[in-house]
Amino acid sequence: MLGTHPFDDDHLHEECGVFGIYGHPGAASLAALGLHALQHRGQEAAGIVTYDGEMFYSHRGMGHVADNFGSEAVIKRLPGPMAVGHVRYSTTGETMLRNVQPLFADFEFGGLAIGHNGNLTNALTIRKQLVRRGCLFQSTTDTEVIVHLIAISLYSTVEERMIDALRQVEGAYSLVALATNAVIGVRDPLGIRPLVLGRLAGGAWILASETCALDIVGADFVRDVDPGELVIIDDSGLRSIKPFAKAKRRFCIFEHIYFARPDSVMEGTSVYEVRKQIGRELAKESGIDADVVIPVPDSGVPAALGYASQAGIPFELGIIRNHYVGRTFIEPTDSIRHLGVKLKHNANRAHITGKRVILVDDSIVRGTTSTKIVEMVRQAGAREVHMRISSPPTTHSCFYGIDTPEREKLLAYRYDVAGMAKLIGADSLAFVSLDGLYRAVGETARDPKQPQFCDACFTGDYPVLLTDQEGGEGQLSLTLMTEGH
Repeated sequence: MLGTHPFDDDHLHEECGVFGIYGHPGAASLAALGLHALQHRGQEAAGIVTYDGEMFYSHRGMGHVADNFGSEAVIKRLPGPMAVGHVRYSTTGETMLRNVQPLFADFEFGGLAIGHNGNLTNALTIRKQLVRRGCLFQSTTDTEVIVHLIAISLYSTVEERMIDALRQVEGAYSLVALATNAVIGVRDPLGIRPLVLGRLAGGAWILASETCALDIVGADFVRDVDPGELVIIDDSGLRSIKPFAKAKRRFCIFEHIYFARPDSVMEGTSVYEVRKQIGRELAKESGIDADVVIPVPDSGVPAALGYASQAGIPFELGIIRNHYVGRTFIEPTDSIRHLGVKLKHNANRAHITGKRVILVDDSIVRGTTSTKIVEMVRQAGAREVHMRISSPPTTHSCFYGIDTPEREKLLAYRYDVAGMAKLIGADSLAFVSLDGLYRAVGETARDPKQPQFCDACFTGDYPVLLTDQEGGEGQLSLTLMTEGH
């Protein structure tokens, strides 16, 4: 499941980002801007599909948004007032052009393009059954399962077919879809993955994974799309359908810890302020005498600010990040692999030498980069190095659209905290507690009977069935196909 991050495989990595727009003559340009704001959610590939009232137009490519949509010539080849876009970081399917989204297909009712953030936990089970029925798959991504379920549905309208399809899948998803007469947004019944709704002053509607994508195009935030809600935007305005059984919201708590951009607002809460509050909770729970608090950039910065403020210890940028290193900058051969961390980070010795240092980072996954960072800080002259992590120990894999290793490769699964500290070479190591994390996001504590968030990567409490992982064939409801919902 883990992507190729030769110099940064010690974090959970981005998932995907989606963007949709209806009712603007420059839809492709705004979609490209929105995807640029969501670039942190996926750097492998990007795509945009538009519709001008007569034809669909598509451009998809490997690499960053700017590499694919930075030229006026490309944007001119994407006319129309409606568009959907996607940035991809693969959690299912290989990294290749045929898996780049939005996926497009011609149906009986017309064309449809779909972009998906998340992961379907019964996709393999359903895919096998669809193949037996004669469905031909063109990609290896789980999103195409939804496409085929829409194709074989016996309902007449796009939204009815989409509801029919989504009632048969399990997992976490936010979808944007472009049909001949509408842009559609859908969020999974538990609201695990984010999706927000915005509007431009001229009346155009926007759907996006995060509010930072609204900001870049000058749109006002309207509201979050509700869990289990399907919104249809067409010439008559916006319609809302809630076709799924109501369930308790289980928003992914790691969006607050790491995935979302700090300038975004998630579920009504400032991501930046939550991360600072996590740092404060961390300082309360595991404070230690030290001379300086240093973040591991960039994700550790807000938590380190909160930690330093609570502990009354100076905050310094003791590690400087090089922002111009791509994931494929250099082939990590064994002879230079140990230098990889220095391509991205370098010690700011003036604020480290002779000092007791508290390093603040967002997570430890495999432990490889943490080990190198601790070693680098020691080599810069630190007297002591104490590691503080603004999430609880990651003990379980995620199956809902986040890139994590198999459980056996997670450091916190294999070692206790003392063992982890010894392995990474830190004088001490502490993680924020689960209750401390919940307090930081505005809850008094985690309710063990009805958790307020999806926190399966810390607890193993998976809120959606893991049909494919458990090896079950699952139940593809033929009654849904033939008799309806």
